[in-house]
Amino acid sequence: MLSGILITATAGTVSLAGFDYEISAHLEIAADVAAEGTILVSGKLLAEICRSLPNATAVIETDGTKVTLTCGRSRFHLATMPVAEYPELPVLPEVTGVVDGEAFAHAINQVIVAASKDDTLPILTGVKMEIEDDLITFLATDRYRLAMREVHWKPSKSGISTSALVKAKTLNEVAKTLGSAGELKIALGEGNELIGFESGNRRTTSLLVDGDYPKIRSLFPENTPIHATVRTSDLMEAVRRVAVVAERNTPVRLSFTGGQLSLDAGTGEDAQAEESIEAQIDGEEITVAFNPAYLSEGLNAFDSEFVRFSFTSAPKPAMMTAQSSLDGQDSDQYRYLVMPVRLPNLPN
Repeated sequence: MLSGILITATAGTVSLAGFDYEISAHLEIAADVAAEGTILVSGKLLAEICRSLPNATAVIETDGTKVTLTCGRSRFHLATMPVAEYPELPVLPEVTGVVDGEAFAHAINQVIVAASKDDTLPILTGVKMEIEDDLITFLATDRYRLAMREVHWKPSKSGISTSALVKAKTLNEVAKTLGSAGELKIALGEGNELIGFESGNRRTTSLLVDGDYPKIRSLFPENTPIHATVRTSDLMEAVRRVAVVAERNTPVRLSFTGGQLSLDAGTGEDAQAEESIEAQIDGEEITVAFNPAYLSEGLNAFDSEFVRFSFTSAPKPAMMTAQSSLDGQDSDQYRYLVMPVRLPNLPN
């Protein structure tokens, strides 16, 4: 039954709902309804059919246990499933506050790059939402990199202080489907077991991930004596080219010296690549090495013209922040921390 989509027709509206006991989704569409009622059909099949339909009015008709969907010259016949056996969808909790949908979606896209994709560590597949009054902080880590993004919102009451651990893939879907519809309502249930999102005619609920998320805030360094600023697009392209010769798990080395950043990958008799780009260094020269995928994914999360690297020392994690101009100040609204790869010839 959970593979089905529940379609309900009422006066002037058709709603579609899905539920898998963990995540629910509900969508309402304006419609010309001749007869009210509810049917349950295969969600996968209906989705495939809808993706193939022409840009025309769709008509749904029922005949006993059969459903006919007509659109243009296309006609499909589907079998229904017993509506009575479908579980009741959870009720959206009371709205906790409202956030700009685009700002929310942007923040999620920046943070989820650091969330783990390994389901054997379910806690790390989540994104921690820490809410303090009018500020939401999103945190994610897979143990090799960390991401933190702050977003201001409008809480329904002042003095709110709470947190929630939500699966990264759930937040990604919310960002894609609800993020462009204006204001996004966030609803946290009592006991922090359920979270809901609503925007326009769409709403989603999800069970929260159970467990204690690691305290990763303290891992972001407060004092960094070495800073290096580079043009984001230049570094992205350089990493992409140099990493072509890097075999699986082979790092890319970055040497910040003088007014430039030198990148190289490959060693010994294998293929090698080098490239240099302009950089502004504040502090002593430093050489570090990173997993090229982690470095590239972090760079892709920035939409600023420049990115700043902040170092304490070569073996320590490097923090990346946005910078609008070469000589300007960085913004710590989004922080991406990436672990370096230890190399024998790097100083300790």
